[in-house]
Amino acid sequence: MSKIPLTQTELMSQAPALFTAEPHFEASDKYHFVSTIDVINEIKSLNWYPTSVQQSSVKDEDKEGYQRHLVRFRHFDDLLNPKENAVELLLFNSHDRSTAFSISAGIYRFVCSNGLVIADSVFESYKIKHIGDRYNDVQTAINNITAFKPQLQQKIDTFESITLSQAEQESFARLSVPLRFNEHLQVNHKDLLVPHREEDTKDDLYTTLNVIQENLLRGNISGTNKETGRKFTSREITSIGKDVDVNQGLWDIAERIASIKEPSLALAA
Repeated sequence: MSKIPLTQTELMSQAPALFTAEPHFEASDKYHFVSTIDVINEIKSLNWYPTSVQQSSVKDEDKEGYQRHLVRFRHFDDLLNPKENAVELLLFNSHDRSTAFSISAGIYRFVCSNGLVIADSVFESYKIKHIGDRYNDVQTAINNITAFKPQLQQKIDTFESITLSQAEQESFARLSVPLRFNEHLQVNHKDLLVPHREEDTKDDLYTTLNVIQENLLRGNISGTNKETGRKFTSREITSIGKDVDVNQGLWDIAERIASIKEPSLALAA
């Protein structure tokens, strides 16, 4: 994740699929192609700048250059005056019909370089149509996310104000295990609560959320396959889809915990 916007050259180097100029040959004639780089430039004109990009790997070589990709943007104000957490805009697309073109909200936490994805129950993703007036769709999504920024920052403050007991932290971790591990894979949920830096040795809800998220995404969690009896160590999640699912699931659990612990503080979505 860059602290300054990525250049066109860096975007091309890290995710060539952004610059694909036509849809995959299997797309129907009714499919209206939307160029990702064109939308990136539109978003930049609305004061959000790309700071991170990722594209999926492909098994089918015919899909190379058309695969799913994710671009993270940060607002000009947050680039100018960075704080501990920054609200992000997330752009998803593909050129092979595998992913709907959408814009969502996220949070970037500088202390651990983690990018959270906000659950749909909190902030609705905006689907960008492959037909019609694309610019109006994009502008509407951007305006709504920009307007939502203060509320999302307040939600972070709420999470930081909620203290969890050890038992509550363990409940959070236990509920998080299925987000990453199938039923036949047994891990110690307490391993998800091990912090990787001194700043994370705190017991508030937001820190707990980020510690669990980092351990689930970055891997290195040991466990046992109950069906084979073999030991395993989890790997880093590199799939865009799985990353989003884990993040949204964690945020949803945190929302539920907040509504139990501090009903008066838990903000409505």
